[in-house]
Amino acid sequence: MKKLGFYPGCSLKGSSSEYAQSVLAVAKAFDIELEEINDWNCCGATAAHNMNKELALSLSARILALAEKQGFEEVVVPCAACYNRLTVTQHELNKDEALKQRVSDIIEMPISGNLQILNVMQLIDKYVADRLEEKVTTPFGHKVACYYGCLLVRPHNILKFDRLEDPQSMDILMKRSGAEPIEWGFKTECCGAGFSVSRTDVVAKLSGNIVKDAADRGAEAIIVACPMCQSNLDMRRPQINEYLKQKIDIPVLYITQAIGLAVGLSPKEVGLQKHFVPVEIV
Repeated sequence: MKKLGFYPGCSLKGSSSEYAQSVLAVAKAFDIELEEINDWNCCGATAAHNMNKELALSLSARILALAEKQGFEEVVVPCAACYNRLTVTQHELNKDEALKQRVSDIIEMPISGNLQILNVMQLIDKYVADRLEEKVTTPFGHKVACYYGCLLVRPHNILKFDRLEDPQSMDILMKRSGAEPIEWGFKTECCGAGFSVSRTDVVAKLSGNIVKDAADRGAEAIIVACPMCQSNLDMRRPQINEYLKQKIDIPVLYITQAIGLAVGLSPKEVGLQKHFVPVEIV
């Protein structure tokens, strides 16, 4: 069994516990053990880096240092915002040794900067994709809109993950799970995640445009890999429907939930009962 580090971040321990549940369930189904980093802390997403750069870097650096101390070579980070912060932090520290030393002094731990940080798509692509089709027992036979959001592939020069304007990794994995990804224009548009609590009117507008385009193009589900995107598109559906002046019932699933269903996991095993918009397509 392959053993990797696991950084759940704050969302997967709270409002997006079904994401953690589905990630762990899919990993287990493919003989991957995800071990949580001991004593992890918040990475500082989304606003810490706007307030104090070294403090923000230190928050993420401490997580990386703890993972290294625990002996991990690879760490899975399902949240797109957390993945962005940890990857950018490692990049910033590795290009500036003086900064790395200052941050190391702040957190009182050494940092090598050699940790490989994987988002969910990278995890699946590296350890699951080659076996995915042979393990599919119940193809996810629905038209889906694969929504990457604005953080998963940005900043591109640092993350170097997928194509910037028209990413394909999620689409490819969903095809292998039996789904039919649609062509649409909102796959990397912002859902307003940073305003999820403070400006629900902004969220309603930005997320509403995403939901409507997916529905208008015939998608039966929106597939995501970010807890903030999922909460905005799912939990804020009443505000979205009010903004759109119409009711749209299209559900929002994590990619690990869709893949889990395809390989025979039950709706309860992947946490579908925790969604605000009922998932009635399974």
